[in-house]
Amino acid sequence: MAIEVNEKTMTGLNEECGVFGIWGTQKAAEITYYGLHALQHRGQEGAGIVGCCEGTLRQERGLGLLADVFGKGTRLVNLAGSTSALGHVRYATSGANGIENIQPLLAHFSDTQLALAHNGNLTNQVSLRRQLEAEGAIFQSTSDSEILLHLIRHSKATTLTAQIKDALNQIHGGFAFLLLTPNALYAALDPHGFRPFVIGQLPGGEYIVTSETAALNVVGAKLVRDVFPGELIKIDDTGMQIDHFTDKTALQIDAMEYIYFARPDSDIYGINVHNARKRMGARLANEHPVEADMVVGVPNSSLSAASGYAEALGLPNEMGLVKNQYIARTFIEPTQERRERSVRMKLAAVASIVKNQRVVLVDDSIVRGTTSMYIVKMLREAGAKEVHVRIASPAFKFPSFYGIDMQTTAELMAANHSLAEMTALIGADSLAFLSVDGLVNAIGLNQQVAGTGLTTAYFDGHYPSPIYDYAPTMAKFVATGKVDYMEEPR
Repeated sequence: MAIEVNEKTMTGLNEECGVFGIWGTQKAAEITYYGLHALQHRGQEGAGIVGCCEGTLRQERGLGLLADVFGKGTRLVNLAGSTSALGHVRYATSGANGIENIQPLLAHFSDTQLALAHNGNLTNQVSLRRQLEAEGAIFQSTSDSEILLHLIRHSKATTLTAQIKDALNQIHGGFAFLLLTPNALYAALDPHGFRPFVIGQLPGGEYIVTSETAALNVVGAKLVRDVFPGELIKIDDTGMQIDHFTDKTALQIDAMEYIYFARPDSDIYGINVHNARKRMGARLANEHPVEADMVVGVPNSSLSAASGYAEALGLPNEMGLVKNQYIARTFIEPTQERRERSVRMKLAAVASIVKNQRVVLVDDSIVRGTTSMYIVKMLREAGAKEVHVRIASPAFKFPSFYGIDMQTTAELMAANHSLAEMTALIGADSLAFLSVDGLVNAIGLNQQVAGTGLTTAYFDGHYPSPIYDYAPTMAKFVATGKVDYMEEPR
């Protein structure tokens, strides 16, 4: 059956996840479990671990938080003795949160086993799936990640490494892939490096590949290097071999990693996330100062920016909001109803601090606007005299297609309302956003690459690559000159 590519088709396909792989230790599954804890912020819908014990891959996975899946029962015990392992925490949008989509995916072939974990989103997934199904492929999930498994198996190349390269050169979009076989662990990053990906080593020399350096810190590993765009890295008993599936690359890491997704204690291409966010706050204060009595950051991802804003203006940085740490992040809740309920459950205003005060509320972003509306309302109900909202990122006007749940302009407040309208909708006395240039300068990525090294398409409409199957959803913006695409690196 033909698949019509439109906004409805794309809903439910994007995901933002965390991956963790390790090779060469008797406690591989246990270490993976602890490493995934450091990545829990990247996905709370499901978790899975595949371990290799005596040459056989075993899979354990389930819906819910990591502790719900592995903290009880025998799932982790069942993986004891694994000398290598692959783990994944997943965020799934509505309609795609079945157990069949929980990774790592595990395929059993006649001559080997192959487990796969993926962070990102493939922009030509619809076309590839249609092609593979026409050739007889039978999919067990609705995840775009499974496409790579089929492409590898359909390849005519004679070695697994060559088959992986062949498959990787057929897919587009954002991907940080980890592949585990009984004989090796493979890591591959898309030609634009949209998602963060790092390699570390334990004191005994065992290699780890994961989404963020924070996961390395938790398990006592040291950072060895970032995975760079277009690389295919193989780790086995002989060590680490660095290869490439393409040399046509252009680093354009997603700026949202620095703004929101990554942990503040993570480093991405040598830039500490906390320091980058603090600089965003300071630059925001320079661009949009306001007379006020205090600065209040929205916990937790905005606290660094609030610190920078307060320092730049010489204002007190107060804890005017308290967060319930056991509530999931609302930006990546899969439905609007759950997002609204989660905001009410996770935050409380401290009336004794904000009463009769002119408050500058610093947040990292406004996407749908739900969180901002409720927080401003809470601060006013707690007695705040004025609430001035300052956002430490530019306004989101266009969707993401590389692995973050912002699929349509209908979801984005800034795409549908003027600044004055947004200010009124969230109930603030004033509202201002960080400029794109301010964001780029605050992050300060210095990788000696062409351009900024960042993807800022959600703010300025300049996408770093074609979006393939998603193109029909953006045709009207291209026609009006609001959106354009760079060609793939040549």
